[in-house]
Amino acid sequence: MPHVCGCGVVPFLFLPSNNAKYMILYNITLNMDSDVAEACLDYLKHSYLPQATQSGVMHSPRIHKILPHDDASARSDSYAIQFNVKNVDTLNYWIEHEGQGISKQLVEHFGDKVAGFTTVLEEIDLSE
Repeated sequence: MPHVCGCGVVPFLFLPSNNAKYMILYNITLNMDSDVAEACLDYLKHSYLPQATQSGVMHSPRIHKILPHDDASARSDSYAIQFNVKNVDTLNYWIEHEGQGISKQLVEHFGDKVAGFTTVLEEIDLSE
């Protein structure tokens, strides 16, 4: 059973160790009030992502805008931030030693105007 550890409004999953054969995709989905969206996106690009990749543990950072599917969704902006990481053990190490601190800074910057959750995905080899 995963142990969930909250970090402000951005929770992180601590998964049990395994020997994953494939690369892990770590996804952080953030929803933010429209009035801070531009500043938050700038912060993500110029502060969060550089800090998150500085140690070399997290690879291939990218940000995707989640398109609204109705008028209610259009009142806020949502983004998916993604990284590739070697395996779950490496991800857990990064979360504990780097990720929590970086996320706390995000929460300190934007408070309750930004909320999010994480998803850990394992790539499936289509050739098998």
